Amino acid sequence: MSQDDISLQPFLNSCESSTNILDSSEETMLEFGQYDDFHTIDWVRDISRDRLRHKQISRKSKESCWDLIKGTHDAWSGWLCVLFVGMAAGLFAGIVDIGASWMSDLKEGICPEAFWLNKEQCCWGSNDTTFDDRSCSQWLTWSQLFGIHSENAGTYILDYIIYVLWALSFSMIAVFLVRTLAPYACGSGIPEIKTILSGFIIRGYLGKWTLIIKSVCMMLAVSAGLSLGKEGPLVHVACCIGNFFSYLFPKYGRNEAKKREILSAASAAGVSVAFGAPIGGVLFSLEEVSYYFPLKTMWRSFFCALVAAFILRSINPFGNSHLVKFYVEYNTPWFFFELLPFILLGVFGGLYGAFFNKFNLKWCRFRKKSRMGLFPIAEVMIVTFVTALLAFPNPYTRENTSILIQRLFKDCGPVDDSDLCDYNATYAPNLNNRRNPYGEAGTGVQNAMWQLFLALILKGILTIFTFGMKVPAGLFIPSMAVGAIAGRLIGTGVEQLAYNFPDWILFDEACAGGQRCVTPGLYAMVGAAAALGGVTRMTVSLVVIMFELTGGLQYIIPIMAAVMTSKWVGDAFGKEGIYDAHIHLNGYPFLDAKEEFKHTTIAADIMRPRRGDPPLVVIEQDNMTVEELETLLQEDDYNGFPVVVSKETQLLVGFVLRRDLSHALDEARKAQDGVVSNSRVYFTTHVPGPLDVGPKPLKLKKMLDQSPFTITDQTPMEVVIDMFRKLGLRQCLVTHKG
Repeated sequence: MSQDDISLQPFLNSCESSTNILDSSEETMLEFGQYDDFHTIDWVRDISRDRLRHKQISRKSKESCWDLIKGTHDAWSGWLCVLFVGMAAGLFAGIVDIGASWMSDLKEGICPEAFWLNKEQCCWGSNDTTFDDRSCSQWLTWSQLFGIHSENAGTYILDYIIYVLWALSFSMIAVFLVRTLAPYACGSGIPEIKTILSGFIIRGYLGKWTLIIKSVCMMLAVSAGLSLGKEGPLVHVACCIGNFFSYLFPKYGRNEAKKREILSAASAAGVSVAFGAPIGGVLFSLEEVSYYFPLKTMWRSFFCALVAAFILRSINPFGNSHLVKFYVEYNTPWFFFELLPFILLGVFGGLYGAFFNKFNLKWCRFRKKSRMGLFPIAEVMIVTFVTALLAFPNPYTRENTSILIQRLFKDCGPVDDSDLCDYNATYAPNLNNRRNPYGEAGTGVQNAMWQLFLALILKGILTIFTFGMKVPAGLFIPSMAVGAIAGRLIGTGVEQLAYNFPDWILFDEACAGGQRCVTPGLYAMVGAAAALGGVTRMTVSLVVIMFELTGGLQYIIPIMAAVMTSKWVGDAFGKEGIYDAHIHLNGYPFLDAKEEFKHTTIAADIMRPRRGDPPLVVIEQDNMTVEELETLLQEDDYNGFPVVVSKETQLLVGFVLRRDLSHALDEARKAQDGVVSNSRVYFTTHVPGPLDVGPKPLKLKKMLDQSPFTITDQTPMEVVIDMFRKLGLRQCLVTHKG
């Protein structure tokens, strides 16, 4: 059924039904667990199959020690599987972080003494630089590598050209690999992961080639300088890993509903390694992507996220003894008067989210309907060229977006000499005569504000055209960058107001005596959360991710205020976050548990076929031959058929799946002697009449689901929708007097 439109075959001739397995002789039916591509799983049927499997294992474990060992292994297989998933996710994330950082710096220069080091690592061994400097003696730009050491227009143009060429090369390789080897490796992956976790089958989306190509190409896409991130694709990569390891354990590999427990844990591990936020990862999986999330899945998700974070911390890809680059330590607490600018940042985040979602969806629709969609490689190359061309002149758009966010979050210290910290301040005795990083904004700060304002406009617009291209493209980091820039601008403005007008009633108590009372980096952090919340409409998990991401637990109230404000403002323009909007844009069947439906119809109004349509295709329980059933399977493409007493009475007996019926007929032709085309098929316990008269009959009652979900034709649609969402149904049969 199409769960976007509940009227597409949900009631009568749909995909599959719950099979009520009551007899151990139906063990062979456990092998019928695979679904066709682009079909929806039957949660009730798969959970029933797992319950039968568990019952059989429990019974056999009492027969011998070997069966007891196998039963114990089966009980622990879930924990063992998520352990492997967490370890592999942490390893992949560490490799991606190191590779993306190195290739991003490669656009600007290289470390001749050790080419495998990125810019920061290369400068660690230098004695003539600080962390905030943009260069050091051991790091050479490409113009310097070519022997041009003077700073002039020719040097600038050469570095400019090489920067653009590297960006084009990276994006060309990325889009070529995606198009030729793994078409499913493009995009964020989160909308599809949500759809898969809701029970939809997309063959190959979590395959090994998708895993490999997406891991490589997300490094290339980020290194190309495109306005995208690798955090969303890391969730997709982690789910690919979860899918791979689930096949090592038949308990999960042969049962699609059980497999989704592993995928939920894998998505939590993906967020854990993307942001260094294991608790936030579990909440993200619960709030944003998972459809079926029992309590044991939450425990295993937590364990999987913990293992993944531990492995990433052991690799230490950022070299700062933290899981993330954005770890901050502020020396000034926040004050009550700052709630007003924090709420204003929330308003900005909601407005930006509504603006981005609207125009990104318009652009994606245009891409799908126009000829531009036929030339994805050309689109990627054009967007890359424009991005690199506009990004290089501005130092805040030239550098990696993660480094930009790190700079914006960071508080100014006495030894910081970047433009963001260029204040006309005196040297303070209490700082050992070092410069006091607080005062009237100097020329550097003023220039930085203009550059950041231009970067805000550039990133806000370019992300609209970048998200949805045929390269791995996450949305977390670009959204956070837009919010962080806006937050730093507003924070610096509030800081200058507090410095120049300390006697205002707002600043009177907090800023008395000229002491510092405003931290611009905190505003950047709050703005980043607000913008991301406005785009995705995440709430609880976003707040937890932000304080885990930065280590700023004491600033949780400003973050909560901004995130809630951004959600309220964004919801005023539309309830959907960007991921739900892309699910509907792509036409995936997804019934959102959070969405409210207001229907005044009943089941009879939307069932298929409706009254007056051609009659329903049914199977009679004891009046059809093998040939008639084979003809029915050839002529009709329904995935299941109601079994009735007769076509005249239409009294419901049960429901049989197309796949099971086709398999049974094929096996009967091969394995049972005497079964021919005119053999009568019975879905009843007893065969009427003498068995020695005519061709041998075929009994198929064991595959008949005698208790399919049924409703009456007068059932309100609100009840029908709740049944589909809460029970995970694939179809429901509509009856009238049976």
